[in-house]
Amino acid sequence: MQISLRGPIVTILVLCGLISSPARAGEVSVAVASNFAAPMERIVALFRKESGHTVKVSPGASGKLYAQIKGGAPFDAFLSADEELPRLLMQDGLASSRFVYATGRLVLWSAQPGLVDNKGAVLNKGNFNTLAIANPRFSPYGVAAKETLGKLTMWNAIQEKLDKGEDVTQTYQLAATEKADLAFIALSQVMRDGHVTEGSWWLVPPELHKPIRQSAVLLSGAKDQAAARAFLAYLKSEQARSVMLGFGYELP
Repeated sequence: MQISLRGPIVTILVLCGLISSPARAGEVSVAVASNFAAPMERIVALFRKESGHTVKVSPGASGKLYAQIKGGAPFDAFLSADEELPRLLMQDGLASSRFVYATGRLVLWSAQPGLVDNKGAVLNKGNFNTLAIANPRFSPYGVAAKETLGKLTMWNAIQEKLDKGEDVTQTYQLAATEKADLAFIALSQVMRDGHVTEGSWWLVPPELHKPIRQSAVLLSGAKDQAAARAFLAYLKSEQARSVMLGFGYELP
């Protein structure tokens, strides 16, 4: 009579850890500043290929995402367009592990070739009807645009021509559809692989506004802490940094 030991032996091996099961793939829910949506798409694809984890991305204005997090929105990580909002979340015990993942650059951009010169003199000439900026109440890029116009002593004078988008995505759309002649937006919105291929633009000198130091935090309510930490660590990888450089970001 033959006695099969296959079942008991396999059971013992599994219990002893001698047969390993594949690592569980997690899902990370990330609130991300809208200026970073395009590079995020590429980074997420690379991260998933390397780790097996998936990432659910929710883009928006940093200020509005912050309000959602304060209200209990179930995000695992927050990629803001500034340092202040992540700092406030840490201060309130809602986040940890803050770090700067990139420094953004502000550009004055138009869909019309030749309208914007390489010194931004078009602002002084006044030969435009509408200038769009992201709302400074919610967007760090809007704050940078306001600071730039203030340094150029134009903030008060230009109010009649000003149109405010909810975030830099909406601001870009106003200019792309030529509802606005000009817009202050993120360089990352018009740069791909190190080149701006459409319209005309002026890269705003960094001394005209405070640095746009974009910071990330791990949120305290993260459901999958391991996967969330793995994604935040991946933002510091050479692969992710290469993507950011291609979109015009400066690296910490």
